Amino acid sequence: MTKLVKKKKLRIVPVLITIVILVLLFGLAKIVLEARIENIVIKGNNRVSDQTIIDLAGVQDYPSFFLTSSASMQRKIKANPYIKEVYIHKNFYHVLEIEVEEYKLLYKRASDNKVILENGNELLSEDNILGIPVLLNYVPDTKQESFLKGMSEMKEDILKQISEITYVPNDFDKDRFLLTMDDGNSVYLTLTKFNMINYYDEVLPQLEGRKGILYLDSGNHFQIME
Repeated sequence: MTKLVKKKKLRIVPVLITIVILVLLFGLAKIVLEARIENIVIKGNNRVSDQTIIDLAGVQDYPSFFLTSSASMQRKIKANPYIKEVYIHKNFYHVLEIEVEEYKLLYKRASDNKVILENGNELLSEDNILGIPVLLNYVPDTKQESFLKGMSEMKEDILKQISEITYVPNDFDKDRFLLTMDDGNSVYLTLTKFNMINYYDEVLPQLEGRKGILYLDSGNHFQIME
């Protein structure tokens, strides 16, 4: 008796469908991954220009939106000494948002033209750095840490109103400083009361437009200029 052997039929259609699906998925993934950044938004910067941040991030040629590493961009941007923190947001429609927080610039030292940042770093001053006071003389090393802390706690809008700072100790107070304001007034402060300058704008209306010296180092009184 002859045995019949059944031949297995190849399921060509399911195989073709699977191949087509894989090709489509691969093509779609390729399109998605190669999609380029369409728009770059920079926020929070003041001293560092938009273009500098874009160049540091390495996205000046608008590379792949998905393949460009956020961590890598953060690391590169933070290499700039003025940058304190960096936040990267990838939004809809391939919008890259870079938000930065800059270190506060506290003062410029007249002796060597260096700018001092809130973290204590010293940078050679650039011509376009404005709106910070100039320290006219030497502050002893023993006072430097407290002075830096006091300056760091100043409000930005107050800091911008100070034109010059001078260390002026006397026999009674070795922590005494004189601040020359843009409006023509002068303010004496001591390191333990440095935060008192943050109330300067609240005191001004009480002076009724008069110019003079405000003593916030010992007692709180105002001496009118003659």
